[in-house]
Amino acid sequence: MKSEPPVLLGCRTHFSLLEGASSPEEIVRSAAAAGYRTIAITDTATVGGIVQAHEIACETGISLIIGTRLALEEGDHFLLLAKNRSGYAALCRIITKGRLRGEKGTGCYTRRDLLEDARDLVLLWLPSLAGNPSPFKETKNFIRGLFLCAEGDLYIAYSRHFREGDAFRERLLRALASELGLHLVPVPEVFYHRPERRRLQDLLTAVRLKRSLDACGRALLPNDSFFLPPPSLFLELYADVPSEIRRTQTIAQKCTFSLEEISHRYPKEAAGDRESLGYLRELTFQGGRERFPEGLSPEMVCQVERELALIGELNYADYFLTMYDIVRFCRREGILCQGRGSAANSTVCYLLGITAVDPVRMDLLFERFLSRERAEPPDIDLDIEHKRREEVIQYVYRRYGRERAAMVGCVIRFRTRQALRDTGRAFSFSEDITERLIRAAEDCGGIEPGIAKTAGLEDTPRMQAALQVAAELLRRPRHLSIHPGGFLIGRDPVSHIVPIENAAMPDRTVIQWDKDDLESLDLFKVDLLGLGALTQIRMTLELVRKHYGRALDLSSIPPEDPSVYAMLRKADTVGVFQLESRAQMNMLPRLKPRTFFDLVVEISLIRPGPITGGMVHPYLRRRNGLEPVSFPHPCLEPVLKKTLGVPLFQEQVMKLAVVAADYSPGEADQLRRDMAAWRKNGRIDRHRERLLSRMKKKGIPEEFALRIFEQIRGFGEYGFPESHAAGFALLAYAAAYLKRYFPAAFTCALLNAQPMGFYSPATIINDARRHGITVLPVSVTRSFEYATLERLPSGSLGIRLGLDRVRALPENAIRSILEERNRQPFGSLEDFAARTRLNRDHLAALARAGALAPFEPDRKRALWIARRLARTAPKPLALPEETLPLFAELREDEEVLWDYHATDCSPRNHPLAFWRKRLHQSKVSSASHINATPPRTRVRFAGFVICRQRPPTAKGTVFLTLEDETGLVNVLCRKTLFEQNRFLVKYRPFLGVTGRIQKEGSAVQIIAEEFWSPEHTKTTK
Repeated sequence: MKSEPPVLLGCRTHFSLLEGASSPEEIVRSAAAAGYRTIAITDTATVGGIVQAHEIACETGISLIIGTRLALEEGDHFLLLAKNRSGYAALCRIITKGRLRGEKGTGCYTRRDLLEDARDLVLLWLPSLAGNPSPFKETKNFIRGLFLCAEGDLYIAYSRHFREGDAFRERLLRALASELGLHLVPVPEVFYHRPERRRLQDLLTAVRLKRSLDACGRALLPNDSFFLPPPSLFLELYADVPSEIRRTQTIAQKCTFSLEEISHRYPKEAAGDRESLGYLRELTFQGGRERFPEGLSPEMVCQVERELALIGELNYADYFLTMYDIVRFCRREGILCQGRGSAANSTVCYLLGITAVDPVRMDLLFERFLSRERAEPPDIDLDIEHKRREEVIQYVYRRYGRERAAMVGCVIRFRTRQALRDTGRAFSFSEDITERLIRAAEDCGGIEPGIAKTAGLEDTPRMQAALQVAAELLRRPRHLSIHPGGFLIGRDPVSHIVPIENAAMPDRTVIQWDKDDLESLDLFKVDLLGLGALTQIRMTLELVRKHYGRALDLSSIPPEDPSVYAMLRKADTVGVFQLESRAQMNMLPRLKPRTFFDLVVEISLIRPGPITGGMVHPYLRRRNGLEPVSFPHPCLEPVLKKTLGVPLFQEQVMKLAVVAADYSPGEADQLRRDMAAWRKNGRIDRHRERLLSRMKKKGIPEEFALRIFEQIRGFGEYGFPESHAAGFALLAYAAAYLKRYFPAAFTCALLNAQPMGFYSPATIINDARRHGITVLPVSVTRSFEYATLERLPSGSLGIRLGLDRVRALPENAIRSILEERNRQPFGSLEDFAARTRLNRDHLAALARAGALAPFEPDRKRALWIARRLARTAPKPLALPEETLPLFAELREDEEVLWDYHATDCSPRNHPLAFWRKRLHQSKVSSASHINATPPRTRVRFAGFVICRQRPPTAKGTVFLTLEDETGLVNVLCRKTLFEQNRFLVKYRPFLGVTGRIQKEGSAVQIIAEEFWSPEHTKTTK
């Protein structure tokens, strides 16, 4: 009979950040393949990798012990293994205590932490035998006390890795164990799953220590024996101590905890003393009366009752009440928010005010959000004004306490630039060589073997080794960051489920798991996401109320306005949420939206799902009457009718799997999960043959089936459910309405909501000027901190740029200006300088920006005076007029140049307006002329590059947007032409292009044939 294999009790993964060189999946799969039945994952002060390890352990049938590795501040080192659920909670508490004592990424663990929480843990001590006898005497006393606290489950761990002094060290440990009455247990140290990873582990050590490999010395592992040994090698290495090998099995038998035991209960604060489901029902119908004063339709009442019954059955009422509580706080504080995603499928969410889309009117499927069969928690994403999101985050912390609320983690992984930079430092490459490698890798699309030659460098063996290990470094965890807005909130302390640690941002704490880990364990999370569009819309509504006397909100904006859709059909959408990208501007004139559902489709179309599935062009042809509407099979008509027989939404793809491929609800749910995680695990491919063969049996053409599968892949990368698109379409329509009827307020708010969207303030201002809006320069007597609306002599409203636009002018300087101006208007430049007490750099920045024009219109003179004014002047300085030198007056083009240098934009003109004569002489057309030129005409155009995109769905094609003083022009550059003009296209801010006009409807773009530098263009007579 075959004997039980030993147990590996000390496996690191790459979640021991910059220590372990193999993933949890590689460690667990290798252990299972080698014949182990149980292993322990013991990463350093983290459980960040255990969910991934747990998933693979369940798949391979291996048992997983969950543990961690800690270095105490007193110098002791321990492995902690969880025996049961209480032991796992203790392990998480200990890590949390230490992490919260330290800065981000560090910890401080003490002997007292172990003494307080040792009861349900197995402790493996790794003694340090260095030091003088006195401290070691204290250590022995501590160990005796810890042995009692751990109820005897304390052992001395040792390993045999052929290091110098290993045999002598082991003899000392055996003597120590005998003295203290402890047992020894062999614990091979595992840093990686196979010997070849030693090179990567060396690099990680160098990165962690911020040294070159040559300078790491003894910090590097001495040999390559720190891999996962097969059981036969384990038994061979410790053949002389069979009882100690059996002890690893005894310890494993004590550790029965599994992550499947974790349960999560949502807080009850929102319900208070009331019964949760009853209170939710009360709030839902109260919201219904507010949304529909005339009363709910029978259909909606039926839907609400159905949803409430399921919510009660699944015990989710407290989750909905928690979300309602957060939304209520936002409403109370005047913070614009809106639920997104599949939550928009819920009528309860709609009536509670969490979402803004009526799912009954839109015919959205509630089961896409919540179903009995799915057996997983609902997921409500809440978009919040990005500049006020922190208020909401801190409310959650105050409401539930930092013990019961923490933000979800996000693992930052090595990407090309960082991997090459860290590798270059480790291999002692110069900064110039490293930068050349980075540029070459970005140009080649990754770290390829030939990038050294591309970079013009010698391909030496050392260079080859560096590039090989840099490629291995890619996608390895580098550090833990914060998810954009995910919160784990519980009725019980979060630290009983997963450790909490400090984040880099003040007043933030973060858990050690990411969103995928939470989803794998079916744990609830709340997503509080910052959305710039909400900030802009709220700011615009406030300006409309103040300056136009119109009290609008999102619910009272008039729907289906023909003038708004007419503007959208012309792609006049700079600054319009979801509709301002190059791709959307190209699509709008082709799709010709006229209704709200058209906007839902528009937003869904420009996504990898429909694009990779080849659905975009068929839909457009059918919509524009160029192709008849047809269905690949009669059974698909109910699913595809509203999108003209072409699947566009994620829900449709899911329904297709059920209807066309006879997927069961369980198979469909697994498909949905695999779609969401295909980049991580690649499991979507296992559905290919199943989908194709089953569709073929139904008589569905193979071509259509293949397109459906590619679309499923695309949705896995980034696809919209209809409900998500509908929520975004509401905001897009609101933004478009405000741009159409209140353009000055819209643009002013857009400037103040930066950073957001696709365009720089300069492009936004140029667009405003083309719409006839007057933009006024920064002025210390008229400007406030941010842009404001100002009544012009004509009676119309112009935009006054804010002091925040001035480079190198900090907030405290702006406050000083505004506070002094509020006390009393400034009488002169000298008075301004004396009272604000700005330093010379700040005064000079204002002078360059023209902000001192009320006192001195000539910027050169203002700059000269500013440099003479002392910040500490106790009273206004009298400067003799005759001391001022004579300066040549700035030309208009120089004024614009000074504007850009000082504020990154100009309210006066576009820089290319002063080049127009020269460009015209060189037969270079303007954007306005391009848009009026017949298709297939060969043209020359020059403009500033405001957007470069090379989407993965475009097969190497590069898309550019160029701007001149008359507008924007889209340019399409094929892969071959890009390769020939890589430097010009990728790096030139001012670019010329020759090509042919392509038109589809009123959508215009240039198909590039040649690129050139406009600065070097010779005029033609």
